[in-house]
Amino acid sequence: MAERSTAAVDVADNSGDNPLTAKADAATTDGVAESIDTADTAEQDPGDTGGERKPTEPSIATPELHSGHKLARRYRLEECVTRLDGFSSWRAVDEKLRRAVGVHLLPADHPRARSVLAAARSSALLGDPRFVQVLDAVEENDLVYVVHEWLPDATELTALLALGPLEAHDAYQLVTQISQAMAAAHREGLAHLRLTPGAILRTSSGQYRIRGLAVNAALRGITSDTPQRTDTEAIGALLYASLTQRWPYDSDAYGLHGLPKGVGLIAPDQVRAGVHRGLSELAMRALANDGATASRQEPACTTPDELVKAVSAMPRIRPPEPAFTAPPEYQRTTYQQGTYGRPPAGPHPAVTQVVQAPPPALQGRTGKAIKWAVSALLIAALGLGSWQLADSLLGHDKGSGESGTSQQPNKGDGDKPKAPVPLRIQGAEEYAPDGSPQDAGGVAKTYDGDSSTYWRTKSFFDGPAMAPSVKQGVGIVYDLGSSKNVSTASILLRYGGDHTKITLYAANSLSPSVPVGSMKKIATVTTDGTQADLKANKPVKAQYVLVWITAMPKAGADQFSGAGYKQAITDVKFTG
Repeated sequence: MAERSTAAVDVADNSGDNPLTAKADAATTDGVAESIDTADTAEQDPGDTGGERKPTEPSIATPELHSGHKLARRYRLEECVTRLDGFSSWRAVDEKLRRAVGVHLLPADHPRARSVLAAARSSALLGDPRFVQVLDAVEENDLVYVVHEWLPDATELTALLALGPLEAHDAYQLVTQISQAMAAAHREGLAHLRLTPGAILRTSSGQYRIRGLAVNAALRGITSDTPQRTDTEAIGALLYASLTQRWPYDSDAYGLHGLPKGVGLIAPDQVRAGVHRGLSELAMRALANDGATASRQEPACTTPDELVKAVSAMPRIRPPEPAFTAPPEYQRTTYQQGTYGRPPAGPHPAVTQVVQAPPPALQGRTGKAIKWAVSALLIAALGLGSWQLADSLLGHDKGSGESGTSQQPNKGDGDKPKAPVPLRIQGAEEYAPDGSPQDAGGVAKTYDGDSSTYWRTKSFFDGPAMAPSVKQGVGIVYDLGSSKNVSTASILLRYGGDHTKITLYAANSLSPSVPVGSMKKIATVTTDGTQADLKANKPVKAQYVLVWITAMPKAGADQFSGAGYKQAITDVKFTG
């Protein structure tokens, strides 16, 4: 099929029934995690290899929308994650199907509105699960909006590379899955043109998925005369960054340092020691589109199909063997060692077993006399012991009768308060009654004993109190294994400031089906610091405890979200 740029497809107005609406209803309940692309604030990304940009258009005001605004009486906007060039991107909730979705919004009179609608509808028709799916594309009330999946369990490649380069097996899986997906898209005439680390997501199962097929380029007005070469070179840049934690150009981009100026494009295995030689060569072959010399003079890969063939020709890279951890030392018997009573063979020192022989039997009259003497002594000892026991009992009864009083147990020790007992957390799940979790994969980090890890909320515009403009609250339900008396909780927080409000509730399960208002309150506290200590008036018996946050302080931008009202929990401990 001939190559074409999806941004140039013409499309009619959205009139009558929208064929994507049915797809939105029938799609799975997965969502997509879309965070702010740090390079989106520039007119052109540093080192961006993706296509050519149309001449700069007049700045267009983004529609003034806010959290809580509802589209088509079903998509409720919750958090704005991008605002650029006259369009905005939001995390939203599909109230009809009770799931999180992402929404791109722009005015209907925006010069890119038609190309965005065309790109969204073309992408939706592909239906390839390796891409984040477009669920709806609508024009109504002077707005154009595109609804897509939201994957709460997925992590951006940007965040993965911030921790360091990928292992060889992970980089191999990345280039294999991304090149195969893009080859399938190009066979249907679809190009991405903006394959950046922010467009690649890795799910909790290790699968890589691509978001923004055709749509991201259309939103930014990016086109290319050679879309296959553009996407292939972008895949090469992603592989290069995954192997070296460097962007393969002389400008910093996507949180990565660029190459030193003046040295040109050098192979990944010359940038960092220990890089897989075959993957290094493959990255150079994909990046040869920009004039680089391919490693070992292998031919350049100019299309995703050629890149797929080059990957297939490589020996498969297997995952590393799991590290062996020696079991703790313990005392083994001779039988367990497999020697069956024989000393162990080999250079080990011989083990000498000393067997004590039983004493010889007593013989003759002398032996019989000794036996009778021992028996008499035993009988006498038993008689004396019985007499002393009876005397003690009779003396106790006599003393009670004469004095008319009896000894009472000392109650002084019982009056002392018992020391608090730590309650071990057996498991936990995020509680999101509105179907929009904050960081479901980070819940276990709140009780892993490591204060450097944490569960986080999103960043919200309104605060400190979340209700009613944002949501009723956010929180985590903890499982104590069995019903325990809960009296106190100590919660370490990441952000201090005005102010954090936390309440403990006794829940009926790890995934409560009842609203917070019907749960039994244990304790509540408001703090301006980074530690919240809660104490119940009297212990409450519960197996499941909900930590419920209803107000959060304002904090600056970080690698997960922009500046706004947000909070993170680093450690939780309960006592009873």
